[in-house]
Amino acid sequence: MANDEELQNRLMALEERNAELEARIAEVTGGVAYEHGDANREHKDRLFRFIFGRSENRRWALDLYNAVAGRDYDDPDLIEFNTIEDALYLGMRNDVSFLISAQMVFWEHQSTWNPNMPMRFFLYGARLYEAYISSKDSKYSMYSETLQKVPKPRCVCFYNGTREEPDRQVLRLSDAFIEEPGHEDDPPGDFEAHVTVLNVNYGRNAKLMEACEPLREYSWLVDAIRRHNKACEDLDEAVDRALEEMPDDFLIREFLVRNRAEVKGMVISEWNQQMFMARYAEENIRKGEILGEDKAQHDIAINLLRSGIPVQTVATCCGLSEDEVRSLEEGVLARV
Repeated sequence: MANDEELQNRLMALEERNAELEARIAEVTGGVAYEHGDANREHKDRLFRFIFGRSENRRWALDLYNAVAGRDYDDPDLIEFNTIEDALYLGMRNDVSFLISAQMVFWEHQSTWNPNMPMRFFLYGARLYEAYISSKDSKYSMYSETLQKVPKPRCVCFYNGTREEPDRQVLRLSDAFIEEPGHEDDPPGDFEAHVTVLNVNYGRNAKLMEACEPLREYSWLVDAIRRHNKACEDLDEAVDRALEEMPDDFLIREFLVRNRAEVKGMVISEWNQQMFMARYAEENIRKGEILGEDKAQHDIAINLLRSGIPVQTVATCCGLSEDEVRSLEEGVLARV
C-alpha cells in the first residue's frame, strides 16, 4: 500500500492534470458556466440557435413554432425575440426565447440527455418574466387589485443526442421534489414547470419534420456530420463533406455555406465539449480512487455537477445514489 508521501504526489499530479483539462475545456467552449456567465465574454452559439434564433431567420423560427404549436401564422415579424444573452449551458448559448401572440416561448437544444430541464426552464423563465413586467413599455402593476395578465409560457427542448429517447415526452419539475419520509401522500409541491422534449434526430418525429422543412434539414445535417465523422475521424472534414453533400434545394443551405467558418466552429466546439467533459469526469474519478473516501466522492460529484454533467451520469461515475447526488445538486444550485 502506498505511503502518505506517494499518495500526496499522485494526488498533486492528478490536480495538475485536472487544471490542464479545465483550461482546455475553457479554451474549446469559451468558458464553463452552469447558469449565468460573463456577458462580455465571447461565447459560441450552438448550431440550432444559429439557425432558429437569429433575427434574419425569423421565417424559419416561425415555421418551427407553427409546426410545434399547431398554428398557421404567416408573418415572421410577429416573433419578438427576447433571448437572454448571458444564459449559458457549459459555456455555449443553446436557448431561444420570444414573444408571439399571447405566448412566451422558451426553446432549448440539448445534444446530451438532461432530466433537469424543468429547473433550467423555471429559472430562465423567472428572469424573462421579471424583465417583461419591468420593461418601460409594460403596463403590469404587481400591486393592482385587478388580475394582471401575462403571456402563457411554452417550454420545448429539442433533443438530438445519441441516447435512445421517445419522439415526445414531458418532464415535470415536481418529479424532482424530495418527498418527506412517511408523507408521500401529501399534495404535490406548489411550484410546477412542464417541458416538452422532442426528439429531432433524423428519422424521428416524421409529422413534425414534414411540417417544418428547416428543422428536417437541420436534422439531416447533424446526421450527415455524424456519418462522415465516423468514416473519416476528422470533424473539420466531416462538416465540409456534409455541407457539400447537402442538396441544393435545402432552405438552410445557402445560409450555412455562406457562414461555413462559423458553422464549423460551432460544431467542433459542441463535439469537443462533450469529449473534454468526459475526460474531466474520468480524471476526477481517478482522484476519488486514490483518496478512497466518501468526502472525496462528494467533492468530485459537486465538481461534475458544477460542470453541467447530468445527475445520472454523476451517480454512476461516483458510485453514489441519485438521491445523494440530487442532495448535493441542491447545494450547488443554492450557491449559483
